[in-house]
Amino acid sequence: MAYDSMQRSPQERISMLKELGFTKYAYDWRDKHLDDTETELKLARENNIEIISVWLWLNAERDSLGRLSPSNERIFEILKAQQIKTTLWVSFSNNFFKNLTQEQSIFKASEFITFVYEKAQEIDCNIALYNHSGWFGDINNQIEIINALPQHKLTMVYNFHHAHQYLDDFPQIAQKIMPYLACVNLNGMTKDGPKISPIGSGDFEKDMIKQLRDNGFKGPWGIMGHVENKDAKSVLEQNINGLRSLITK
Repeated sequence: MAYDSMQRSPQERISMLKELGFTKYAYDWRDKHLDDTETELKLARENNIEIISVWLWLNAERDSLGRLSPSNERIFEILKAQQIKTTLWVSFSNNFFKNLTQEQSIFKASEFITFVYEKAQEIDCNIALYNHSGWFGDINNQIEIINALPQHKLTMVYNFHHAHQYLDDFPQIAQKIMPYLACVNLNGMTKDGPKISPIGSGDFEKDMIKQLRDNGFKGPWGIMGHVENKDAKSVLEQNINGLRSLITK
């Protein structure tokens, strides 16, 4: 878990997740966590916590077609060694698409995703496109990429905390993403508000969840501990309680 002021060990983190009642886990990481990654993923499985995904961030300063950064290569090595079959949540830094036309960006992203997809398939993993920011964070671009690569059967993850600028368009977005949607990560949503807010504290997330459900999405729904300099347990508890409050409103 990339955000935790308590700097929990793998053992402490898995114990926390069990205490909070989580049975599924999306693994986010930074370079400083890699020495503990294998231990943490092994502990998760031993405690019957399903590893539904592992984050994979691609940056043109470190990753190139045919050659991933040492850190990203290490993630693949760990998943292979542990025989973990999961989904890589893939996103790109905007520096991949600087000064490119739309057509060039689609081609470059599709080419790179094919490279990552083939590496993932070698270890029995899949990939899903993750809306972060910049050009790749636009779901219209992601859908264009998915349609360009039907043979890969790509899916997408939709993150509320990267969707503030699209609030007015969300009814249309909810319909567009439905055929490809694998997971939705929740957040408190206020127009022009902070990027990260507790679930239940915003003005829009309840209606956004309802629109997705009305369009047929049944989950999984992600609850994130995405707050720097705070205890991850308290952040997760606040989000759990906030989600419960939405249900009872």
